[in-house]
Amino acid sequence: MLRSLAFALALALPLAAYGPSAHAMGSGTTAPANMVNPDYVAAEKLIKEWKYAEAIPLLEKVVKADAKNADAFNQLGYANRKLNKLPEARAHYAKALEINPEHKGALEYQGEMFLMLDDLKAAEGNLAKLDKLCFFGCTEFSELKKAITEYKQRKGITS
Repeated sequence: MLRSLAFALALALPLAAYGPSAHAMGSGTTAPANMVNPDYVAAEKLIKEWKYAEAIPLLEKVVKADAKNADAFNQLGYANRKLNKLPEARAHYAKALEINPEHKGALEYQGEMFLMLDDLKAAEGNLAKLDKLCFFGCTEFSELKKAITEYKQRKGITS
């Protein structure tokens, strides 16, 4: 009985916590305010359409109005990383994690950026943080683990 309850919770909690599109944006913490902020919503749509350069000014407006919006800083990091603007991406992920050190999306995406910079140790550090945060597992952990595995295969690393 207890085992069945734990299994049911393991299935239900991640779905309740994220909603249908939270991982698509990589936030893991999408705040209700973001869902009604027209600039954030428009930026989210542009990012889904791979229009990263167009999303950046909208996200900059969001963080100018709300300097504690970890989701928007994470998305700024993501958009800049996709445009290969890694110094900008690094700064935005750092700000997202300064605001919310447990931001799963920022930990995943920052880890992927670390792999782009050939910093496997830092990426594995983010994976370890996600492992602790994702008690029942989460998409961000799985995605970063997959990226690290693929990175190691490309580099011929066997550990």
